[in-house]
Amino acid sequence: MVVEVGKKFEVILQEAKKLRHVYKNDTSLFKAFSRVLEKREDLRLDGPAQQVLEWYICRMEGWFAADASKISLLSYDQEENVEGGHALVANGYNRVISTLAQGVDVRLNHRAARVLHSSNSVKVVTEDGRSFTADAAVITVPLGVLKAKLIKFEPNLPDWKEEAISGIGFGNENKIVLFYESMCWPDVDFLGIAAPTAYECSYFLSLHKATGHPVLVYMPAGSLADDIERLSDDAAMEFALTKLRIIVPHIGKPIRCMVSRWGSDPNSLGCYSYDGVGKSHALYMQMHMPVNNLFFAGEATSIKFPGTVHGAFATGLMAAEECWRRFEASHCDLEMFQPVMAEEPPNRQKKDPFIMSKM
Repeated sequence: MVVEVGKKFEVILQEAKKLRHVYKNDTSLFKAFSRVLEKREDLRLDGPAQQVLEWYICRMEGWFAADASKISLLSYDQEENVEGGHALVANGYNRVISTLAQGVDVRLNHRAARVLHSSNSVKVVTEDGRSFTADAAVITVPLGVLKAKLIKFEPNLPDWKEEAISGIGFGNENKIVLFYESMCWPDVDFLGIAAPTAYECSYFLSLHKATGHPVLVYMPAGSLADDIERLSDDAAMEFALTKLRIIVPHIGKPIRCMVSRWGSDPNSLGCYSYDGVGKSHALYMQMHMPVNNLFFAGEATSIKFPGTVHGAFATGLMAAEECWRRFEASHCDLEMFQPVMAEEPPNRQKKDPFIMSKM
């Protein structure tokens, strides 16, 4: 049944795309799905099949870290997919970060509060009053931090940049990580829990195949992630266990639990950008474009790969090259600086500093 419902969900998606000419000013995926089901009686489901359909919607919401009622029908599929299936960094992203940071002067506990910029210099002032001056700067803070205006730019960023910051959606998806002494659930990559609404559906990622450790990761997204952040860690764990016990009734409490809170973390205030209703995908280009000697990078500046690690990394390389070109243009007899717009995922080297496990 799950496979058959999945096929119907794909048909619903295709039918929803056909409504783009009807909703020329855009609408949400949720409203488009509802319109399709109103018109196509053959696609309507009930009972367990309807709940499985809601689970597919839940998984889609997890991809964007936002409710279907907030995701743009016109622009939701503008992201490009790279070759290959999903994979997991089995030994953690810290290996990637530590490798990239070799030879770089990284300052921790230096939260930026002000960025003073002119045509030929940038001064960054931290919350505790320390300052750093340079010819240019690359701004890579999460979109949520920019939306909350936790960093004051002096002078203010231009209106077109503020339009991009406010217009691009920023979601929320958290992880409740449950550590067990031994496996007590089916040895599969995913455990899905269907329910009458997408909000009530759940899915768990099992890390056992990838890492050899008996670990489950509950991944609530969108408004559910926001609601869970209002709970204590213990209450969040109990909520996850309530969902898990629907399919593994006798599972006990984990020996350890970790709960992420991306939506309320002052260093992120959310995670994963997405195309909001009524907003153009071109806002990602505006988000990337430099403001004089301020350059912008990060997943929310990626036109082709928003919401991804490779998108963030690729835009970082682009911003660094743009910054260097600006420096050359101001010190050499070069033609006027032009931003670099080619965006490709980095080529994988033969000797990676991490282990990838295919999902």
